[in-house]
Amino acid sequence: MIEENVILVNENDEQIGLMPKLEAHEKAVLHRAFSVFVLNDKNELMLQQRAHHKYHSPMLWTNTCCSHQREGETNLQAGNRRLMEEMGFQTELKELFHFIYKAPFDNGLTEHELDHVMIGYYNENPLINTEEVESWKWMGIDAVKEDIDSFPDNYTVWFKIIFDEFYHYLEAHKL
Repeated sequence: MIEENVILVNENDEQIGLMPKLEAHEKAVLHRAFSVFVLNDKNELMLQQRAHHKYHSPMLWTNTCCSHQREGETNLQAGNRRLMEEMGFQTELKELFHFIYKAPFDNGLTEHELDHVMIGYYNENPLINTEEVESWKWMGIDAVKEDIDSFPDNYTVWFKIIFDEFYHYLEAHKL
């Protein structure tokens, strides 16, 4: 299997190169990424539990899906591609904001991403890809915040950072 490249960017989200995904995470190089948050009509967030065989953060809970854009792919195209690959459905996505974060893992890898955060709405059950996703659940946004505060080790490092940004965005914009 050929390793996927990530798009290296500067702080203005301008592409400056490509690098294999693992190398970018080993060297903590800033690259483009996206995070999708899917809500239902009860204002609950669809969370996924990462598959048990993932090379980092297995069995931890995280947002609906996230990944890296491919060269030539828009943020929304990338979000919809990965939503289908991981969760087995598509919905209209809207980009909310982007920000830069850096998060080290216990295994020596580091996420250093310019993350494009997107929102979508869906009320059905997903058809999860068990190569990517162990389980899933709906959870109220305030309940997620409380659970992260009480049990932070149940969640991915990046989700805790991104969810905090997402939560404050929702507060400020009354979505």
